[in-house]
Amino acid sequence: MQAETVAKPIYVIAGPTASGKTALGVRLAEAVGGEVINCDSVQIYKGIQIATAKPSEEEKQGVPHHLIDYVDPNVNYTAADWAHDAAGKITEIESRRGVPILVGGTGFYFRTLMRPLFESPKTDERLRERLREIHRRRGPQHLYRMLRRVDPESAAEMFERDYVRVMRALEVYFQTGNRLSEIRAERAAPPEFADRMQLFVLNPPRERLYEKINTRTLAHFDAGLVDEVRELLASGIAEGTNALGAHGYRRVCEFLRGERTLESAIEKSQQDVRNYAKRQLTWLRREEGAFWLDGFGDEEAVWEKISKKIRESYSNNP
Repeated sequence: MQAETVAKPIYVIAGPTASGKTALGVRLAEAVGGEVINCDSVQIYKGIQIATAKPSEEEKQGVPHHLIDYVDPNVNYTAADWAHDAAGKITEIESRRGVPILVGGTGFYFRTLMRPLFESPKTDERLRERLREIHRRRGPQHLYRMLRRVDPESAAEMFERDYVRVMRALEVYFQTGNRLSEIRAERAAPPEFADRMQLFVLNPPRERLYEKINTRTLAHFDAGLVDEVRELLASGIAEGTNALGAHGYRRVCEFLRGERTLESAIEKSQQDVRNYAKRQLTWLRREEGAFWLDGFGDEEAVWEKISKKIRESYSNNP
């Protein structure tokens, strides 16, 4: 009797920004015959370059990378859009006997892939612009308070400063009259590959991580981030887009509007990214079955932990 073919695992390298995910993802791909699927909500955008930490061709080491630099910054690209595209790439890579490796720190993207969202209404651009204006004038805290009044259960599952998700929950409520928390039961079934996901989470020491974040953010400004934003705005990209709401870009826009000094823009960007890294780890701690990788700067030690876990998974599924 012919032995039953066992489907290969799908690997995920996640963790906070600046923790070394890119290099480990490439190394894992080289080791198992894999291809990388980007799981970062900023690296998807075309032309948004300096502060996104997109891997260079040298960093890719010849490993195929997918879902990077392919979305127009003015497009309202959602987590559901990414999950659809990522599922297609997983099927495509496995069809040529490759191993999909998801790399990135956007936990909401990963969760949406594993547990698909309900069928949401098409974006009402006028409503979205009104909410963006509230965000510009009164800040993300005001949007969060609005959501807490109309849908406290959804608000309890979101971060106050995650204004993109907060806005989407408000849009669903104002467009349909239904709370997001009440209609999540309409989610589709998980994809067939969900049980094959092996999530690795990089967990570097907080102080070392924050030091690297501060240094890298300053390097982005030294590399011409302000000029890049000027060019993006001149090309017709709206300030209110998700792309220019990313860390660094948002504060440069405020600097260009005369709302803060360059020094303040740098310091606030560093603070934003540090806070984001903290939220990323908090989000990922909610994921069951994750394999946490402590350490920082010692890639060999982290790699050995990954290798050992992979060997164990194969020995349990010969």
